[in-house]
Amino acid sequence: MGIAVAYLLAAVVVSLVPLELRRATWLPLHLALAGGATSAIAGVMPYFVSAFAAAPPADRWLRTAALAGVSIGALSVATGVAGDQVGLAVAGGVGFVGGIGLTGIAALRPLGQGLGPSRGLVTQGYVVALAEVGLGASIATLYLAGWGPVVAAWARLMPAHAWLNLIGFVSLVIATTLLHFFPTVIGARIARRPSTTITVVGLAAGAPTIALGFAIASDTLARLGAIGVALGAAGLATYAAQSWRTRAHWTTDPGWHRYAIGGLVSAIAWFEIGIAIAAGRVLVFGADPAGWSVEAVAGPLVGGWIALTIVASATHLIPAIGPGDPTAHGRQRHVLGRASNLRLAVINFGVAFLSVGLLIGIGALTAAGIVGVALGLGATAVLLSAAIRIGIG
Repeated sequence: MGIAVAYLLAAVVVSLVPLELRRATWLPLHLALAGGATSAIAGVMPYFVSAFAAAPPADRWLRTAALAGVSIGALSVATGVAGDQVGLAVAGGVGFVGGIGLTGIAALRPLGQGLGPSRGLVTQGYVVALAEVGLGASIATLYLAGWGPVVAAWARLMPAHAWLNLIGFVSLVIATTLLHFFPTVIGARIARRPSTTITVVGLAAGAPTIALGFAIASDTLARLGAIGVALGAAGLATYAAQSWRTRAHWTTDPGWHRYAIGGLVSAIAWFEIGIAIAAGRVLVFGADPAGWSVEAVAGPLVGGWIALTIVASATHLIPAIGPGDPTAHGRQRHVLGRASNLRLAVINFGVAFLSVGLLIGIGALTAAGIVGVALGLGATAVLLSAAIRIGIG
């Protein structure tokens, strides 16, 4: 989680440098997604699966290798592309794909010795998500390596790559995890409902269908996939609302609960907005490259959905399962609850300004949004670091 937050902060900082140095929106988005989101996923996915299966997690060396593959690979790609070092970028892409493969092995290995039910739907969602990012990252690596067929078709494959990575991988993993994690954070019962199946199937099937539609220039496939993704997003919103009605009312550590819960609720709201924009464009334009716009979805999906989920999850997890004894965990909850309302407001207003500024092309509004997100994430990162020091001190 520390590596993930560091990548998010790096993405925000890079967003402030001149366009030509950051390759327009590519570098900050790559740092946030391939670096931040994927590092968080590689770090926690093996633990979630082992917890579901009531089995010990995979060997530490395997988990470390998986995390190193994706985090170092993402950094190598970012450095290679930004510095026009093709060999480094390609090597980073290969390392990233290898890290994804090791993450899958680390996540699935405990199932063979598990005593629990393994949460089959969640695990299946993880497997599909890893397969999608493996495909999406491989396409991008082949493009960086200059493979002719991919380079020639890049105008169509670039949106396919984006849908596979942003929706088929990151969003599917987060949404699938929230089916278990969101009720845990708000104090509700974890239940298997029709909305859980709709969430996983809609996102898991919809994203690659859209990607295939772009790849072969099929408007029909792209629009069918967009409907599936929209249904998946609606399923998550429905599940969250159903869980909310049965939530507990916490009587201790109000600031800590408020930030973790408010962060996840805000993240889900931004996800619904981002998917409405992304799927809506595909429904209007079909498989035309105009059906994909990074500027239209970067604010709600990256700044709101992904960044808020990471910091809210870290806020909950560090005192819950992180280092330290019960006394230290109590101090951690107190630290992480400081100025919770203010930090949430700053991040959410920042995401709103960023989203509108990018969508309508107002630079001052975009810059204000970046500053707001930076301040909110930076303050939270400081508190998370303090909480970790309490636990290990």
